[in-house]
Amino acid sequence: MRSDNTRTKSQEGDAAQFEFYTIESTNGIVADYYRSYYNVIYRANLVLENLEAAGASSAQFEAEAKFVRGYAYFNLVRLFGDIPLIDKVIAPLDLETSFTRVAQSNIYDLIVSDLESAVANLDDTFKDRASKAGAEGLLAKVYLTLGRYGEAQSLLESIMNPSRGFGLESDFKDVFYNEGNKETIFSIGFLPGSNDDSQNFSAEWLNAVGRTSGVNYVTLDAKAALDALGGDRTALSYREDSGQAGQYQVVKYLPNGDDSLGIPVTSEDPTSAGNDWIVLRYADVLLMHVEAIMAGSSETSSQEAKDSFNAVRARANMPTIDASTPITKQDLLDERRVELAFENHRFFDLVRMGEAQNVLSSFSNAYGLGFTGTDLLLPIPQVEIGLSNGLLSQNPGY
Repeated sequence: MRSDNTRTKSQEGDAAQFEFYTIESTNGIVADYYRSYYNVIYRANLVLENLEAAGASSAQFEAEAKFVRGYAYFNLVRLFGDIPLIDKVIAPLDLETSFTRVAQSNIYDLIVSDLESAVANLDDTFKDRASKAGAEGLLAKVYLTLGRYGEAQSLLESIMNPSRGFGLESDFKDVFYNEGNKETIFSIGFLPGSNDDSQNFSAEWLNAVGRTSGVNYVTLDAKAALDALGGDRTALSYREDSGQAGQYQVVKYLPNGDDSLGIPVTSEDPTSAGNDWIVLRYADVLLMHVEAIMAGSSETSSQEAKDSFNAVRARANMPTIDASTPITKQDLLDERRVELAFENHRFFDLVRMGEAQNVLSSFSNAYGLGFTGTDLLLPIPQVEIGLSNGLLSQNPGY
């Protein structure tokens, strides 16, 4: 919702603050996200402090904990900027460590170190648990964010080696409804109907199925992009709400299925769904490969880049780029938008590729929203600032 891809249906509550770029430091969604990820970091630190209890599995558990910690910090630093750095279990009253914001460069140093350790000590046994390829792909995205393009390219080409067994699914629908497929590199796995292991986020995207009247409805801007550039992906990316003409829903994670699209019911109770959340998949790797080769420039004529780009386009039955035509940064942004629509990449892509200010300002002006440059970071939750006794500062604009 902070990008130009989705909006709320009701335009009410905390979620609507994301849509209109009016997020307040008291927003409950922001506070929950911030605390949830620091809980992930705490659990990872707790594992790392007790590795002796793991016996022969200690090296694997260490690598998995560092993968999870690196993933958590990568999300936090991109969303909040300078944040507290907690790399070990701390005492409850250690306020200085808990609430002192550390420069982003130091956060990234830990992320890189953690993910390098994961790459060195994991294999590709799992898709819904930390893996070597998952760590390589995540570290490649970190390197792209830091402008370390050559290192990113090497990691991506490691994943792309045919011996690793990854590739594009021939049917786009199978990416999401044939879980554990060859395109999935790392996903957060869920099981339908389980109190402990199901999810309810996909129900929230439907019309009054979850606790809301529908969040993450597709913007007209995103619909136009998919209609023009999506090819075979379009019908499997959004659908019109059968209960309200002119409203469009995401369909990549439909817990209650859709007979007209051949999407199966994945849960009898949509609020206890089993649809996995895909964090990294092979199409993303191919498009990051193009970005790495482009290396911050406005275009590339590299045949290697075209091979990766065209593989994604061909799967969608879209025209490929010929030998005489360069791939531009706009081509890449457009392709990432329609291929990875509603998978939580668009905002980060715009920021990483230096286009967030221009794109979101134009989108905001066109639809009467309130975007300003300070909206590229979320506010530090006010409850955390209150608990810090003055140690924790707020981001500009909040």
